[in-house]
Amino acid sequence: MVDAGISCREIVKRMKRLGLGMEKVKAVFISHEHIDHISGVVQLSKQFQLPVYITEGTFNGSALGLEQHLTISFKAFQPITIGGLTVTAFPKYHDAGDPHSFIVEHNNITIGIITDIGICCDNVIKHFSRCHAAFLEANYDVDMLANGGYPYHLKKRISGGNGHISNKQALELFTKHRPPFMRHLILSHLSKNNNNPQLVKDLFEKHAAGTKITVASRFEETPVFEITDTYNYVPVAKKAKPYFRSRPNTLQLSLFQ
Repeated sequence: MVDAGISCREIVKRMKRLGLGMEKVKAVFISHEHIDHISGVVQLSKQFQLPVYITEGTFNGSALGLEQHLTISFKAFQPITIGGLTVTAFPKYHDAGDPHSFIVEHNNITIGIITDIGICCDNVIKHFSRCHAAFLEANYDVDMLANGGYPYHLKKRISGGNGHISNKQALELFTKHRPPFMRHLILSHLSKNNNNPQLVKDLFEKHAAGTKITVASRFEETPVFEITDTYNYVPVAKKAKPYFRSRPNTLQLSLFQ
């Protein structure tokens, strides 16, 4: 699991609706210390005795009361193996102490978790261009942010290169740097006040060219998808029983946000 920005109870509830049990989760990786990424992690780790992988910089800036034996430090570009998955972090631009995004690999399938990025830097471009599927931030619409009610300093913080990327910036990354084998793009971390899910979906579907586009909701879980190295994807119904299928070179992913 990457980040735990909602309550432990809500995480368990959303997983249950997907037919997934907490026994499937073996570790939590924390991208940075902002409250919308860590608010549920202490209780989650304690209740299920889950190790939390977090950099020293993020831990020092978070004041998280994690149990010492469940707190594990990680460093950028050093792969970590969890079961059959390999997780590799890479640094990014964001107004946090030591922010990272992640790629997760299994059987030559690569998934990117790339949100809270101020700009599409070389690290973001390099890792995005390797992904069969990715969670990508599309935080704000430029006009909605400019004409909205946020104070000037907050607008600058969001759009100033260490905050978030706009729909336009995310689309440019997608159209210029997606690999030909990218099967699925999950657009995430949309601003409640400065974006619109339908606007985002319509914008990206014009340029999808065979990539399945999903916009993640802040209010409910997305379905689980099986990502393969072929030209199809398999959605799993939200209320289905636990989903298993034997197929070479696959990796399941879901977003609880």
